[in-house]
Amino acid sequence: MAIRRALISVWDKTGVVELARALAEYGAEIVSTGGTARLLREVGLAVRDISELTGFPEMLDGRVKTLHPKVHGGLLHLRGNLAHEATIQKHGIPPIDFVCVNLYPFEATVAKPNVTFEEAIENIDIGGPAMIRSAAKNMRSVTVITDPADYPRVIECLRAHNGDTTEALRFELGRKAFARTAAYDAAITAWLAAREPHADAPLVRAWAGGVRLRYGENPHQSARFFRDPAVAEACIAWAQVLHGKEMSYNNYLDGDAALEAVREHCGAPAAVVIKHTNPCGCATGRTLAEALTAAWEGDPVSAFGSVIAVTEPMDLAAAQVLKGRFVEALIAPDFASDALEFLKGKSKDIRLLKLHRPLTPAGPKTLLRQINGGILAQDADIGDVHHWVVPTETPFPDDLRPLAEFGVKVCKHIKSNAICIVHEYRVGHYALLGMGAGQPNRVDSVRKLAAARAAENIARMYQQSGGYGKTPTEFQHAIMQRAVLVSDAFFPFPDNIQHAAEIGIRFIVQPGGSLRDEEVIAACDRFGIAMAFTGMRHFRH
Repeated sequence: MAIRRALISVWDKTGVVELARALAEYGAEIVSTGGTARLLREVGLAVRDISELTGFPEMLDGRVKTLHPKVHGGLLHLRGNLAHEATIQKHGIPPIDFVCVNLYPFEATVAKPNVTFEEAIENIDIGGPAMIRSAAKNMRSVTVITDPADYPRVIECLRAHNGDTTEALRFELGRKAFARTAAYDAAITAWLAAREPHADAPLVRAWAGGVRLRYGENPHQSARFFRDPAVAEACIAWAQVLHGKEMSYNNYLDGDAALEAVREHCGAPAAVVIKHTNPCGCATGRTLAEALTAAWEGDPVSAFGSVIAVTEPMDLAAAQVLKGRFVEALIAPDFASDALEFLKGKSKDIRLLKLHRPLTPAGPKTLLRQINGGILAQDADIGDVHHWVVPTETPFPDDLRPLAEFGVKVCKHIKSNAICIVHEYRVGHYALLGMGAGQPNRVDSVRKLAAARAAENIARMYQQSGGYGKTPTEFQHAIMQRAVLVSDAFFPFPDNIQHAAEIGIRFIVQPGGSLRDEEVIAACDRFGIAMAFTGMRHFRH
């Protein structure tokens, strides 16, 4: 049986005229409200006002117009149920077989800067979600549509079934409708909770419209990707893919790690090279090309097949740094036209992602992580240094503090137990020289990984520069004497200090707070090492 009556009330009017025309072609009465009704009349469609159907005018500045038994009774009564049919006939309730509603733009409203509480509250839709839920509850008989992207296939279904829709389509759209109202309510809850972040507020999250990915971390795992519509800053989830293959599950993980790591250095040319979510290269520079070159040199072997993020728009000089180098994905605030064409010509597969918003320092937010049977929630780690205390006999030079702070920002994005060695490769510009990540003990991160990688990089630097008249040992000693070793957490034993001293390290930064801090300080004093405590740990599991 063709749809007899359709209620259409939309904020986003994209495509609604075509949908209403298709319904009217098969004799459906169109009931509508406010601006939607005016638009449909302007194009020549017959429209019945909601106030005529209910017998009540819209009131309270439009806050009350569809919250009425003649609307919800028309949606919710069970077709074929004799008692229900008798009730709606007794009360003069006309059946409504089709609902097209999209909601006040709450998510878009609160995403605007400096939105007021009053403005946000006025953009909470009440009648819309109520109609959507009533229609979706009765999905065996009522069609409910909330997304303009679904209009074309609904129109196609109407034409294929003489003005009706199929039960399968109604079920699919009903399921999508409940997901939409859940996501809408979750966005409201999250925004209200963020206004009082220290309150014991409920944690409610919902994501609708997931995109199926080719597979998960491994080919035998299925995966989907959901975007958070309320995100307030530049992020990998909403970056625009300008070129390249479809983004994979692992690309998204590495892309997020790259962007969050490079965000620490926004405001100046900087680049981060990520492999398996760890920064294997990171550098600042006078230009983006210089920063990208220095970041790549942090670990040229691991950089093969990496994901890279940069702080500034890619220009041609920076793009040319990647000539002959395999990169999975490159994330930037923008791409100059010649840089974009160069990178497209470099490879048909490289994923080029443009940020949807300006890159800014990380703001407060809640991070979620699922475990089997539960969810962990925590504040994002947006701190760097809580205090700066130098407890050693050897002072920590003021001119090395910017390098040390660069190292802290890099180290906080390396998996624990994390160690990084950083150096000033050009006056005022810094690079990762070696790092150790994800080890069960910190000694291995220092001795077997960070120190070994730094030594390899210095040997390559020696070959490239000619050594400036120094022997390889003298060249390495000169660099390590001015490098800074940073640890994400305290040293529990003084053995790490000994290993650092063996490779020529004279400056160490760590949070402090161990029961053996005094032993660690004493070891630094024996080796003439300056050490600073930051008072802030940066575990990353």
